[in-house]
Amino acid sequence: MSLLDLLQKAQELRPEAPDEGSLNVHTRLCHALTSAVRQSGLSRWEIAGRMSHLLGTEISKYMLDGWSAESKDAHRIPAEYLPAFCAATGSRESLQILTDAAGLFCLPGPEALRAEIQKLREQEKKVSAERRRREMFLKEMEDQ
Repeated sequence: MSLLDLLQKAQELRPEAPDEGSLNVHTRLCHALTSAVRQSGLSRWEIAGRMSHLLGTEISKYMLDGWSAESKDAHRIPAEYLPAFCAATGSRESLQILTDAAGLFCLPGPEALRAEIQKLREQEKKVSAERRRREMFLKEMEDQ
């Protein structure tokens, strides 16, 4: 299937009218922020520093804590900060949640795709090396 076919199929599967409360993405967004921080391998201080640099405004670790806490309903990440958060953590999930809720599709740019392709190549190398090690071990077992 082409990309256009996939997009059309996804559009057909979307409900006509959203249910009450279905566009309240607060909880999902909090989980996505927390997950992105955890998976980034960076501390909240480092992420805040990177975001501050990218935005040209001070972002603190405590702001990140508030934005990712479900219990702090009044503390929500400003939408204009999300691109910097995504760049700092390497995760686009938070933007994906918003575009999905708006009925839009979010596709990574060429640089992001290149990075993902490189990551897949590295994973393939690791898997291939592991397969070779196991094949050698099997051969040694059979030769004995």
